[in-house]
Amino acid sequence: MVMNIVGLVGWPVVWFGLLYVLIGYLSPGFAWLFALPLCYVLYRAVIQLRYISTALRMVRVLQHYPWQLLHRAPRGLDRHPEAEDDGIWIEFPDPVDDRERGIPLTFVKHYRAYWWLRRIGGPRTKPGLKARLEPLWFAGDPRFLGVLAVSARGGKAPRRLHFLYRPSALDPRAERRRWQGATPADLEVARRAGARFAEASPTSVDTAAVTGQES
Repeated sequence: MVMNIVGLVGWPVVWFGLLYVLIGYLSPGFAWLFALPLCYVLYRAVIQLRYISTALRMVRVLQHYPWQLLHRAPRGLDRHPEAEDDGIWIEFPDPVDDRERGIPLTFVKHYRAYWWLRRIGGPRTKPGLKARLEPLWFAGDPRFLGVLAVSARGGKAPRRLHFLYRPSALDPRAERRRWQGATPADLEVARRAGARFAEASPTSVDTAAVTGQES
């Protein structure tokens, strides 16, 4: 977050510096040389600004869910049949019964996802890159949202935090889903962590719990 704030201040300073050099010291014929750097600096400034909201969401999740370590979590690049969105996905244990199946979360927003893309990869991905994802750190509830991370050196702390969520958990207008096995307490914790789905009636929650147990 500190580096993000530094970048948020630094990139506009660089932009104005380049513009000052272009206007004050160079002829208009050099303008095309500065076009690409100026556009890139503006892009980076917007990205840094957008990251602040994501960082605050991660803070909310970490305030309500503890970290857990995951070994050999299934993951892939193709579409997962149970995912709400296309893209890179990782399966997390079902809070109700993690022995039967996992729940996928996808990288809905691809900002800062290239690092993960390279290491999840496919058959040609180097084993050394894939090993960087063992073990994974996860805090959250995969039925709603969570924070994903990899181990820092020594494996005693998480790093490269990434916010993951189901689109229906952040959009009250999304099609109503049956949260498998979710109790009213689970829904309340998810709301405190930042979820914004519509209020569920007790009947729908009970039905979802029964459906989850029967499956």
